[in-house]
Amino acid sequence: MAEKQIVVGVDDDFRVRESIESLVESAGYMPRVFSSAEEFLGSGALGEATCVITDVRMPGIDGVELQRRIRLQRPNMPVIFISAHFEDEIRRRALEGGAADFMYKPFDAADLLRVIDRALNEGPNHRA
Repeated sequence: MAEKQIVVGVDDDFRVRESIESLVESAGYMPRVFSSAEEFLGSGALGEATCVITDVRMPGIDGVELQRRIRLQRPNMPVIFISAHFEDEIRRRALEGGAADFMYKPFDAADLLRVIDRALNEGPNHRA
């Protein structure tokens, strides 16, 4: 039996983490959720993750900086952004940095699952 792919959610909002966790688990992935980029980076989960879903605005290390740090160690790992803030500059920086996608909260569960599936099965830089 193949090992489940580990999808990581990083968001300072408990409700969003809970939503990501239940959604990815229902789709057959193994969820791991963290309340901050620092918690995620310090956990050792970066080495086993297959995809990261992150908020943009978080205390401490923000999502764009988290993506930069992920790229240093795992350059091909898909990073999906979710944000409640419509900021074109942040979105542009995330996508130019190789983000698999950039979605806005509240996100549609089916849309997020499609983005995760596409990111894991088509590889980097296959945005619609």
